[in-house]
Amino acid sequence: MKSVRLPAFGALSFVSLFASFSAQAFSMPLGNEAAEALLGRFPSPPSHAEIEAANVDFSAIVALNNCSGALVRYTSSQPDDKALVLTNGHCYEGGFLEPGQVVADKASSRTFRILTSDGRGTVVTLRAERVVYATMTDTDLALYRVAKTYGQIEKEHDVTALTLSSEHPVAATPIRIVSGYWRRIYSCSVSGFIPELREGDWIFRDSLKFQQPGCETIGGTSGSPIVDANTREVIGVNNTGNEDGERCTMNNPCEVDAKGKVTVEKGASYGQETYQIYSCLNADNDIDLAKPGCKLPRPARVRN
Repeated sequence: MKSVRLPAFGALSFVSLFASFSAQAFSMPLGNEAAEALLGRFPSPPSHAEIEAANVDFSAIVALNNCSGALVRYTSSQPDDKALVLTNGHCYEGGFLEPGQVVADKASSRTFRILTSDGRGTVVTLRAERVVYATMTDTDLALYRVAKTYGQIEKEHDVTALTLSSEHPVAATPIRIVSGYWRRIYSCSVSGFIPELREGDWIFRDSLKFQQPGCETIGGTSGSPIVDANTREVIGVNNTGNEDGERCTMNNPCEVDAKGKVTVEKGASYGQETYQIYSCLNADNDIDLAKPGCKLPRPARVRN
């Protein structure tokens, strides 16, 4: 999973730079101060020409201390609704959630830095009020509610949230994965959908697979929104990839098809869909896990 593990960037090695805290670089840790000190400085953000070519910029993109994220809204969101931030469940500040576990409506004071459109600065730092929903069961997503409304953020900071698509993604859709942590935009398309993706103790269902080359995501890109390059709507959230070619181990997810056949593809990267959130929304735009037809996991273990 793609929280910060301080990976190498091709020929650019971080080995000597991060040797002093290499013990923290394994598995999927929370962020660390040394990596945070590099945020926005190495590697450099894309040029304006590269951003124009991507047709997507860093507007509403969030940098967390260990992951990426985005300020998002529903199609039904109103200006006086408290704003939401989307990231991965495995980026939750309380640590990885066990299989079958959910965080629902829990107090939080986590901070989120909203980037400038060119990714070279911070527009505002927002503070969370609640974790609306977080899980690593079947999917890997977390939604936070911040203290300010959409209207306040737009009026005071000229930032408009990205809209979550209410439709299931479509194969071959051109996408952009926008990382607030590394100030990096990946460009590719949706390769297809994986019925079951296994990684360690976790199972993700109907996962997005990214076409390569183009979207070879790295540690720190966890939680990055997967943006439809045509509509600029968010269709999912980036979460993991197979780094070493191992089979179904941590940081090495494997694909399982409808017949149970297991496939491993070293270098493959994946994301989780977000359209199913809409099936759980009530009239107040709150997530109601008891709503008939709700497609978000509703396991017995709910951490309040």
